Amino acid sequence: MINQWNIAPKYNIPPWFQNLIQQYTKQIPSQGNFVSQLLWHRGIRTQEALSIFLDSSNYQPTPAAEFGQEMKRAVNRLYKAREKGEKVCIWGDFDADGITSTSVLWEGFGQFFVPEVQLSYYIPNRLKESHGLNIPAMDRLADRGVSLIVTCDTGSTNLQEIDYARELGIDIIVTDHHTLPEHRPEVVSIINPRYFASSHPLYHLSGVAVAYKLVEALYEAFPDIPEQPVEDLLDLVAIGLVADLVELKGDCRYLAQEGIKRLANTRRYGVDKLLKLCKGNGDRPMDISFGIAPRINAVSRIHGDASFCVKLLTTKDTKEAVTLAQQTEEANLNRKELQQRVLQQARKKIEDLDLSTTAVIVLDDNQWETGVLGLVANALSQEYGRPSILLSTMKNADNNNLARGSARSVSGINLYDLVFSQKHLLSGFGGHPFAAGLALPMENLSLFRDGINQKLKQQLDITKLQPTIDVDLTVTVAQLTKELFRELKLIEPCGMGNPAPKLLVQNCWFSNVFHKNFSPKKGNKTIKYLVTYFNLCDRTNTEGISGSWWGHNSGEISLNENYDVVIEFDYNKYHNQYEPRIIDLKICSSQRDSITTGKASTFPENIALVSQNINSDKLLDEVFYQEQWLKFLGIIKYLINHQKSINIRLFQEKVSMGDRPWKYALKTIKKLGFNYTCQDNIISFTLHTDNFNQEKYLNNLNKTIQVIQEEYIQSLWNK
Repeated sequence: MINQWNIAPKYNIPPWFQNLIQQYTKQIPSQGNFVSQLLWHRGIRTQEALSIFLDSSNYQPTPAAEFGQEMKRAVNRLYKAREKGEKVCIWGDFDADGITSTSVLWEGFGQFFVPEVQLSYYIPNRLKESHGLNIPAMDRLADRGVSLIVTCDTGSTNLQEIDYARELGIDIIVTDHHTLPEHRPEVVSIINPRYFASSHPLYHLSGVAVAYKLVEALYEAFPDIPEQPVEDLLDLVAIGLVADLVELKGDCRYLAQEGIKRLANTRRYGVDKLLKLCKGNGDRPMDISFGIAPRINAVSRIHGDASFCVKLLTTKDTKEAVTLAQQTEEANLNRKELQQRVLQQARKKIEDLDLSTTAVIVLDDNQWETGVLGLVANALSQEYGRPSILLSTMKNADNNNLARGSARSVSGINLYDLVFSQKHLLSGFGGHPFAAGLALPMENLSLFRDGINQKLKQQLDITKLQPTIDVDLTVTVAQLTKELFRELKLIEPCGMGNPAPKLLVQNCWFSNVFHKNFSPKKGNKTIKYLVTYFNLCDRTNTEGISGSWWGHNSGEISLNENYDVVIEFDYNKYHNQYEPRIIDLKICSSQRDSITTGKASTFPENIALVSQNINSDKLLDEVFYQEQWLKFLGIIKYLINHQKSINIRLFQEKVSMGDRPWKYALKTIKKLGFNYTCQDNIISFTLHTDNFNQEKYLNNLNKTIQVIQEEYIQSLWNK
């Protein structure tokens, strides 16, 4: 898919705002011109908003009492349990937000209840139980004498299980941030920020932040009991917040900022070991999102049972921390290998889809492990610009003939509502607007695929479904400096609602381009990486600055072209340098029409672009479409004559073809005598004149031109 770029305009920044920015950039030293443009574009346009955004000490956090009676009921019930010596169980979840939520309650409640005697925790097995409360596990807790369950990061919609708990004589306090049920469940208390308006500063709290607010309220109600300050839990809160991809606004941003400050100086042995494994020092959110969180998440994805991760985050034993951290590392290596394999298989399946008529990508396979399907679905949704749902139809003793999997969405499409519209076909479902888990009988798969596609088609024009990249700033190569990096770092932590800045470098070129295939072997696992390295140059710096492009090979960059390139600019801790990392590139806008259709060509003369016996003007009808088709063939001529290959996406861009006309065009040239091979999104062509079939070629050409025309006309309507 060709990405659409939304490029931010350049603003005339008021002098008073620029002066305020310079109070934060004078130590860099920098005038703050870039960060002022960035913040103004993102809606930070008052002195108060600026001071709060850049300095968490200026923010007034929202008190836990904002949750009102629900919080009071929860605190009173917990104190009653303490006074009566009841057994309390924390019911968590197996992802990083759920694990940190459980850890926060484990340490926070541990100041009020005796751990392992009065207090326990339960983490469902991802591969056997899935998210939320379940009846068999509650039966086991009842047998152990548990009379109070406190959920974290789960439970809001488990109405049947909540009713069953009441029958067992177990009270439930729900702390959660997922979608609410239609009616309040029959629980002691439900603490869920979704009850607030979307503009409320607590609305976007993740599970760990909601758990923290409960502990905060408990500490405030009974300040003489705790022996450790509640702020000691903030490093765990930061891990869960960043890992769960919630919008970092209001209290979410404040808690993440304060937590990252503590993470850089963590006293937790387990967290320290995880940081060492990912070569991070804890002072940046990417140490969480690319280091700690994937390792915690990998445990349940690979093994199912992630209970030991709570111990990893809370242990006081350094040897135990080393052992447990190493287990997460091994699980993460397994996860990477499995994820790569499933992603390749999923992309292969997508090649058989007509994306021009597909609103929601729904794929299934009887060999897929469910643990990595959410990660792959996320990659596909970003790559193809539409919701993606991956389901495993693997048969085993536990799946009851169900297809199970995960769904991910893109901005502007509420995934929860979309999947909920097909609830009559589902046996289980939960999630929020961007992510969901689901299960359905295998016999319903076809109906589900058709139904969910039809639903989204009714809501929007799917021809407008296209991956988009929001570009924040336009820079030159000479401006890619340490000072720019430090200036942009002021807006961290980045995440949902505050993405890492995307920079546009225009009319630039590449030198010293090469790629490497890495296959590091760790234990018995081999993970394959493909990275292209380059120097990025323009008129301001003709020697260039070295950078990287992950997952792409050097054949996707032409040394004879000028490009417009979208990058992220970051610090490479392995190479000890500041570097551009390519997000996307396009032929420079001034050169996109510079490809000729075969001047100075050595293309064999005995094959015509269209049959010499046919009036091509009459066949193609309009000169515009004739030229587009001839440009397509001209590029193929050039590639064959120079024995070159080309990136498919760049080829499509050169000839202005979407996926549907592209497929028709490839079928048509085979009738003309061309063959082609594709590997890793690179296409190359050969000519075999014996394969020329004039009648089939002309029949296919008519259809191809029609499809090109349809796409062009549709694009005019969409403008």
